[in-house]
Amino acid sequence: MRIVVIGGSGLVGAKLVDTLRHRGHDVLAASPSSGVNAVTGEGLAAALAGAKVVIDVTNSPSFESTDAMEFFRTSSSNLLAAEAAAHVKHHVALSIVGTNRLLHSGYFRAKMAQENLIKNSRLPHTILRSTQFFDFLSRIAQPDADGRTVRVSPACVRPIAADEVAAALADITAAAPRNDMIEHAGPELFRLDAIVRRVLQANQDPREVVTDPRAPYFGAELRDDTLTPDEGAIIGVTRLDDWLKRSSIPAATRYPQPAFAEIRGGNAISMN
Repeated sequence: MRIVVIGGSGLVGAKLVDTLRHRGHDVLAASPSSGVNAVTGEGLAAALAGAKVVIDVTNSPSFESTDAMEFFRTSSSNLLAAEAAAHVKHHVALSIVGTNRLLHSGYFRAKMAQENLIKNSRLPHTILRSTQFFDFLSRIAQPDADGRTVRVSPACVRPIAADEVAAALADITAAAPRNDMIEHAGPELFRLDAIVRRVLQANQDPREVVTDPRAPYFGAELRDDTLTPDEGAIIGVTRLDDWLKRSSIPAATRYPQPAFAEIRGGNAISMN
């Protein structure tokens, strides 16, 4: 099957491209570096010719409110229009668990605008909302002015391995469009401050993590449940200890397997 991955050179995009190719698909890794730019429209028509599925895993290069909104609105509008013209059969997009609960954040308002553009289009689609990647937890820690401490909310979180998100997207690609949203989370529940502290320690980062319920997350304060999925979420299998051990293994030697252990509050999905 001909599949185009928009954002195919990023963290999840590169893993997804490798996974899809390993499963025998004809995959184009599309990004500005390969001459395909969803913001300007450059190369989109040629890239999408003959594609059955398009997967959008792009992210705004800036988290500033106006920049993020411009990026997601423009890139999504251009991409959806090009897909309609190319008669693409399934649009798959990666989003974030809690987007609908973080609308005080300009970045998450931009993500919601992206989701709404997809839902309001006539294209068959599936949106996968993922929880935070293990890989990005250390970036959540924003240093204080002294550079020696970071303030992090104690909100609950169920982080997930990026490998599993790539595998989930590949599984969704092989299934019929849901015309709906699916949530995907890791198997363990943590306090955000506690897991950031643990990841920093594993990375030998000497900064002290200070627990602060008012610490901003992309500009918004968190409640306990802001970053956790609703009932019916797909639950992955990779635990933090396993990820910390695996993270030193070269990615080229690993191919993610189907990522789903169970679905809470519903039936299991078979996605081969």
